[in-house]
Amino acid sequence: MKLLVVNGPNLNLLGKREPGIYGSQSFEAFFETLKKQFKDIDLSYYQSNIEGELITKIQQADDEFDGVILNAGAYTHTSIGIGDAIKAIATPVVEVHISNTFGREEFRHQSYISPNAKGVILGFGMQSYVLAIQSFL
Repeated sequence: MKLLVVNGPNLNLLGKREPGIYGSQSFEAFFETLKKQFKDIDLSYYQSNIEGELITKIQQADDEFDGVILNAGAYTHTSIGIGDAIKAIATPVVEVHISNTFGREEFRHQSYISPNAKGVILGFGMQSYVLAIQSFL
């Protein structure tokens, strides 16, 4: 099985950005842990702060991966384009968030990803990514 983890804007700053919300570990370090934990899965990782690059990567995943784990960051709440890209591909996408977005600012309660996702996992810190991988098993 081949899974792609896609992280959106500012998630390259994990470990530095608001550690009270997002923790103190970089995603790159966490991703190495994921690869060790799920040795039988071919895991790939992509991060961009640019909406169009995320859309392109999601479109490309349709021919290459069995599933996508997507944390679109703030684009979750603003990007109709990312939602449409998910709707346009056959590859299932699981929406992931480190924090409980419903326990935060009101604007974070809206997701343009959720209606097109296989499922949504949020609020479990980095463990949300583990749960997403398990959902594909």
